[in-house]
Amino acid sequence: MRSAQATATFATGPRQNDTTLYEFRTYDIKPSMMSAFMQLCKENFHLRTAHSELVGFWTYELGGLNKVFHIWKYDSFAHRTEVRSKIAIDKLWQGDFISKALPMMDKQDNEIAYLVPWCKLQKPEKEGVYEMVSFQFKPGGPAVWGKAFRAAISTHVNTGYTKLVGVFNTEYGLLNRVHVLWWNENADSRAAGRHMAHEDARVVAAVRESASFLDSQINMLLIPAPFSPLK
Repeated sequence: MRSAQATATFATGPRQNDTTLYEFRTYDIKPSMMSAFMQLCKENFHLRTAHSELVGFWTYELGGLNKVFHIWKYDSFAHRTEVRSKIAIDKLWQGDFISKALPMMDKQDNEIAYLVPWCKLQKPEKEGVYEMVSFQFKPGGPAVWGKAFRAAISTHVNTGYTKLVGVFNTEYGLLNRVHVLWWNENADSRAAGRHMAHEDARVVAAVRESASFLDSQINMLLIPAPFSPLK
């Protein structure tokens, strides 16, 4: 029988007690079909949200072209399975959306992620633009890089240069990957805040510590769709 100490030696982070999970979906749309695809979503996405909660739906503005990104919330894996089974036999959803949308797509990707234990999902008070920053960390999990990363995020939040929406750690997809969703009033206010952060000694020190565990990073500027709950 393994001791508690031996078990802890192999832990890669705190136990995930909350079963709530988030599915990240990214679709590559044929360039000539982007406008038609978004109109199709606007007219029919209420059929999909009748089955489960849509957190947000965005189009890529920078960091990718002709892409849409959406986040779905589920109570558990069993809940997701139940929802996926129901939409597969939903004749309206399949007929009015899926049959028309699939020919417009080049590629589909998805990931499953949890909110990190020290973050709650925030909803901005007004409309703006969103930045998704995806960090690929060195292997080892939050036990290795979690403390330094949390300090870096907290420093950004506390300085007020941008507003945090959520921090997500992947469970399925690339592991040791964290997605951070930020809100800004517009792209220029985001740029101004980033310039100030680069000159703030508190931010520089915290980021330098976290960066030692980092393999890569990619930033995307996202524009919320008219039907997106997160504006």
